[in-house]
Amino acid sequence: MLRKSIFALALGFNCYCLASTPASLVDAQIDSTLKSNKIVFIDGQVSEEQRTRDIDSLRNVITAFYYDQFRHYSDPGAPYFLFLSKDSQLAMGIGGGVRMRAYYDWGGAIPSSGFAPYLIPIPANPAAMRQFGTSPAGTCLYFRVIGRNKALGNYQLYIEANFNGYEVRDFHLKKAYAIVNDFTIGYAASTFSDPAATPPTVDAQGPNNKIGATSVLVRYMPVVKKHWYFAVSAETPSTAIDADGVKTQAVTNWLPDAAAFVQYEWEQGQHVRLSGIVRSLSYRDLISEKNHNKAGWGVMLSSVAHPHTAVTTYVTLNYGHGFAGLGGDMLIGKYDLVANPERPGELYAPRSFGWCLGLQYNFKPNLFASITASQSRYLPDGSIDGNDYKYGIYSCANIFWNVTPRIQFGAEFDLGLRRNFNGQHRYARRAGAVCQFSF
Repeated sequence: MLRKSIFALALGFNCYCLASTPASLVDAQIDSTLKSNKIVFIDGQVSEEQRTRDIDSLRNVITAFYYDQFRHYSDPGAPYFLFLSKDSQLAMGIGGGVRMRAYYDWGGAIPSSGFAPYLIPIPANPAAMRQFGTSPAGTCLYFRVIGRNKALGNYQLYIEANFNGYEVRDFHLKKAYAIVNDFTIGYAASTFSDPAATPPTVDAQGPNNKIGATSVLVRYMPVVKKHWYFAVSAETPSTAIDADGVKTQAVTNWLPDAAAFVQYEWEQGQHVRLSGIVRSLSYRDLISEKNHNKAGWGVMLSSVAHPHTAVTTYVTLNYGHGFAGLGGDMLIGKYDLVANPERPGELYAPRSFGWCLGLQYNFKPNLFASITASQSRYLPDGSIDGNDYKYGIYSCANIFWNVTPRIQFGAEFDLGLRRNFNGQHRYARRAGAVCQFSF
């Protein structure tokens, strides 16, 4: 009852802004970044009047980029240089960011550059009680094209690659998609996600209930009366099935995931969203030599709002069966389908639950602090191994300073807890810092 009251209060606090809300300090920081863009005409000179009109039109498009429905705070901004054709039908930008993180663990180290409570070792490893590490993860290059065509209408092309691969130094594709009017086709953030409602963190892992799946998809997302967004998509599945190869075996994916959401946005960058996903999870019973299909599903309620010019609130709440492989702490394990201890050869889709609350305060447009708390909980049926993960708690406090619109520094303290079903638990602590340069 207390938990329900907390979420009702938090969500109600976010929806408090449904009336007219003044521009926030977050919006002021975005405006300063927009003014740093340089627009170059690549097909020669145009009249001053035409030049001003074209630049104003393009800046409106760039503004929409910062209020993208699937943009997280840590995603790269619009490129510094944009090249505009003489007829104003095509704009192209190439940008990137150099991001360096450093972190220090004490009282028991997490064996990862990402602070994930799931990975807290129980019992503690006496040879790894402290740890210092660095990571260039998040350093990226990206390419964006924005255009208008008589046949296609408005369209965008986007490619982004990050240094997040092997030992966080290999270059690998992060996103590659095309947007044509209301359709998105390509490798993009899942419709069953809300990156904008995820609080800012120095640590790349973020809240441990975060749904951050990326897949090849086809999405239709119309806007109705400027405030209502609807989306439906078919997405390439990626499942995490706990098959032992002796009694059970994973079956290749043969149906796409189906995801959808409905969202109300009262101002740019402020919304409340209800998302859902349905999945087909397949396995083979090696004892009876039969294939089985289980249904997995998840729902998520999320919101981001500015109830005051200096305050930003973040809320996410997710629940379902067999959706743990889409993100958060439990993505590290295999929790989409797990073994039924009472029936050898049978797998089922267990329940899981997660929540996150975040609060950000801007002292100035370019200086803010935030606090975040989140939990991810595993809710299996029947008996369970006592050493298995029961729940994890993630919390952090940080501060970010944008020295210029393109240079940022941040510092953070992380505190995490892992508790197993047998009652054993351990805390982990981390201090981290980040510096980022973008262009």
